[in-house]
This record gives sequence, structure tokens and C-alpha cells, in this order.
Amino acid sequence: MRSIWTGALSFGLVNIPVKVYPATEDRDFKFHYLHRKCHTPINYVKRCPTCEEDVEQDEIVRGYEYARGQYVVVAAEELAELPLPTTKAIEISDFVDLREIDPIYFSRPYYLAPGEGGQKAFALLHRAMSETGRAALAKVALRQRETLVAIRSFQQALLMETMLYADEIRRPEALPGLAPPPPPDPRELEMAKRLIDSLSASFEPARYEDNYRKALQELITAKIAGREVAVAPPPAPAKVVDLMEALRASIERAEAERRTAREGTGGAKPKRAAAKGRKPATAGGKR
Repeated sequence: MRSIWTGALSFGLVNIPVKVYPATEDRDFKFHYLHRKCHTPINYVKRCPTCEEDVEQDEIVRGYEYARGQYVVVAAEELAELPLPTTKAIEISDFVDLREIDPIYFSRPYYLAPGEGGQKAFALLHRAMSETGRAALAKVALRQRETLVAIRSFQQALLMETMLYADEIRRPEALPGLAPPPPPDPRELEMAKRLIDSLSASFEPARYEDNYRKALQELITAKIAGREVAVAPPPAPAKVVDLMEALRASIERAEAERRTAREGTGGAKPKRAAAKGRKPATAGGKR
């Protein structure tokens, strides 16, 4: 795995050489656009309408439109030479309780691994953050922008998650239909809580699959093999039912499925999430 950034992780007077690696991979299918007539891939041409000519990539520069039709050109060299310490260092400003950060702020995860000579200090910081349940807030310049990041321990690595700034998050107050609702019926609320409890379980990420990608893979495989592709019938329209009856039926089905699962594992009870008041995971790697 190749690193995408090399620099130092610093806090106080401590500097730890680190390398940044992508923590996820894109597993989506990549489609090419083809001409329907001959199945030739379509070319996308960059063309200047003023000069009436095609433009090569090395002839294209970045421009910021500061007024309508008025641009200031910024060269790649100028972006690389911006006087920002975050281009070469991840400067930690604060250590916070990870539970105080709402997941809506997280954007994309990266792994941090120690660079040459940084193994001991890296391991020390990893251990200290794990035992204190703290995450580090810092800034780093990645992909031509300065990004706020949260760093936490994750298994043997440190996980750096890029974050959205507060002004990048739209507030839910602007959504229609979020006016203060009337108080819920106490019986319906109790039934809803029972249903949530019936469906509660420990988080096991391997249980969840991308069914769309799986179905798409089967479709592509069938078409390559020249087989006929089966089309699933459309789902029947949902019937409008009484809320209490829907909750009761859902609870009965969830409890029946739980009993079946328990019998299939020799009577062992499946793991369940803690009751309300559950303590979120700390920076030890789960949240």
C-alpha cells in the first residue's frame, strides 16, 4: 500500500514522523459511456470556445472567478508554496472525548503509520490515547485544502478522519415537517421502545453487505455468459395499517426470528446491545 502523504504528527514539543494511507477502497463498478450504435467509448474533449481549438491538459490553469467573467489565475506551484505549516505537519491543537464528536462531522478515514524513526513515540501516543479515551483534533493540508481531522487509536494504527467544518453542515431546522410534533401516545411509544429492544444487537460489520453491488455483479456475469437475466417482480404496494397493530406485529416477528436464531445456535442467546444509557465506545477503535 502506497502512502499519499508524508510528514510529522506533532503536539507540544513532540514530533512523530508519520505516513498517511487510505483506510477505505471504492468497490463500486466503473462504467464507460459508449456510443449506442457501435459501442465505441466516448471521448470527452476539452475545447476553448474563444480560440475554437481543443486544449491539452498542460495548457489548462486554475482560475478563481472573483466577479462575473473575471478570473484570477492561481498556479499549482503557488498552491504548493502557501505558507501553511499543515502542508508538512499534522498539528494537534486539542485532545477531546471522542463521544463529544457527532458522527455527522466525519468525512473520510485514513490510516496513520509511523515513519522512519517514529515507532517508539507513535506506540506511546497510541497507548496513551487508547487508555484515556481521547481523540486528537488537528489540521492538515490534504488534496489542496486545509482539513480539520480527528485522530484516534484503531487496532494497531491511528485512524485520521477528515471532518467537515461547522459551516459546511446544513442545519435540520430548515427541513419541512420538523415543527414540534404533538406528544406521542404513551402506548405507542412503549411499543416502539420494545421493538427497538427486540431488534438490538452488537455491531458486526461483516453481517452487512452491498446487495446492489452483488446484484450488479450477477447481472454483468450473466450478460458476459450470454444468459437470460431474470427480472424480479415489483414489490406490492404497502398497505396502510394501524400504527399500534404494525408495532405489535413487528415485535412478534422480531421475537420469533430471535427465537429461531437462538434454537439454531443450540440455545445460546444472541448478543444484544446494552440498554439505554449505553456508553459509546471510546477511542480504542470502536464508535
